[in-house]
Amino acid sequence: MKSSILIKKKDKFFVEDVCIDSIIEKFATPTYIYSKKRIVDNFKNLESAFKNVDHLICFAVKANSNLAILQLLAKNGAGFDIVSGGELRRVIAADGDPKKIVFSGVGKTSEEIKLAIENNILAFNIESEDELTRIQEIAKSLSKQASISIRVNPNVNANTHPYISTGLKENKFGVSEESALNLYKKAKTMDSILIKGIDCHIGSQITDLKPFEDSVKKLITLIDKLEEEGIKIQHLDIGGGIGISYENEKAIPFDDYAKAVTTLTKGRDFKILLEPGRVIMADAGAILTKVEYVKKTQDKNFAIIDAAMNDLMRPSLYGAFHKIFNTSETTDKESVFDIVGPICETGDFIGKDRVISIEPNNILVIMDTGAYAMSMSSNYNTRPRLYELMVDKAKTHIIREKETFDHLIKGEKVLPES
Repeated sequence: MKSSILIKKKDKFFVEDVCIDSIIEKFATPTYIYSKKRIVDNFKNLESAFKNVDHLICFAVKANSNLAILQLLAKNGAGFDIVSGGELRRVIAADGDPKKIVFSGVGKTSEEIKLAIENNILAFNIESEDELTRIQEIAKSLSKQASISIRVNPNVNANTHPYISTGLKENKFGVSEESALNLYKKAKTMDSILIKGIDCHIGSQITDLKPFEDSVKKLITLIDKLEEEGIKIQHLDIGGGIGISYENEKAIPFDDYAKAVTTLTKGRDFKILLEPGRVIMADAGAILTKVEYVKKTQDKNFAIIDAAMNDLMRPSLYGAFHKIFNTSETTDKESVFDIVGPICETGDFIGKDRVISIEPNNILVIMDTGAYAMSMSSNYNTRPRLYELMVDKAKTHIIREKETFDHLIKGEKVLPES
């Protein structure tokens, strides 16, 4: 199991070489912090696991779309998996290479498709026949060819939360194996479509190798059928979804993951594409938060903090678990607490039934929030989004300013007097 980015030295807590006390003194709470070293290490370790095969790691931008993070990954050779025109613009703004971008998602608009074709992305991951037809029409109008993969729904159970399971036949994503074969045949007849690859993505936070193996086996069977039809596949995109250990899950080692994939694809001449997000970013981030109040009742104890569900949606949305550490000295004995935010929703909680010693003004660290925290945040209750800070050895860089009230009302107008 990997060590935490939160390191205790004597009686102080650090991220890399920066004491969190100094971060709080300068930036207050709550705030997002990231370890540059952990991000790079995670990416390079996954790269190393696949070093013996031709591959491209396309970071899932939805996990964390901050420009500094995208730039850092691009400098280390990453491609990108996007799901919107906005994410495409972010990658370009961060000096990412459009020729290393795959465009996923079931609802690509005409404007987004046009933008992607004009920027010569690596491939669209096609999710329906209607989408294929639309891309053909737009590419033809631009006198260009659009490169595509078809996203196959292999009907594989990823054994993850139902909201992030994407590879079952009842899910909205991709097309069935049977439909995919016919769709490839149709794509072959289109003069503005260039068939590049085949794609699948079965879910997120997966901690079992078997679903990955099952989906790759099904795609290889389909690739063989396509070759019989004279359709050559240049890359196999196995999607993302590798999970981490938030609580006590046993995460899949990168080497085991790579071995499983490369064993099944041995002797094939296509490139392997991956779309990881969480496994690169999650454990590289944390949220610093302060306890505002401790509220003890006959039935429950509550620690009310200054971070909330608008800063970290995962516990409220998925019932997700995040480790929470108290970095302050306390005199209270340990008790069972719900750790909750100030938002006017019962669902505004970060942790339930946690055994912890806690007092007002204590500083807590919510772990593993580098992915699907800031990128899913909101301004609910007119709360500004937080600072994002990148720790690089002994330096702390602001990579996103905290929002002000003026940010929140920008673009809004009151009605004229009647």
